[in-house]
Amino acid sequence: MAMAARRDDTELVERAPDATVRVDEPPVVARMVIEIRSDGSRTIARGAVEDVVHGERTAIEAHGTSPLSLALQLAKSIAQIPRLTARSAVRGLLAARRKK
Repeated sequence: MAMAARRDDTELVERAPDATVRVDEPPVVARMVIEIRSDGSRTIARGAVEDVVHGERTAIEAHGTSPLSLALQLAKSIAQIPRLTARSAVRGLLAARRKK
């Protein structure tokens, strides 16, 4: 079995290159990354949420026995982040409305 060649020129960057940013999209106000693990009988979602405007980060975690229960637990977990998610989302939406 052939193995993929390793690239030694890999570099971590603080933000995406300008070529990947679309001009017609609003600015990023928050980021969320979630990893989902499952063995068929249980599913775990872990991740992080970052408030780009304020530079704050927090971890989130949810457990479920079905995709629906996982989605509900994940939504509940995100909703329990009072300042980070709720305020950022509301500010982002309000800022977008004011610009129109």
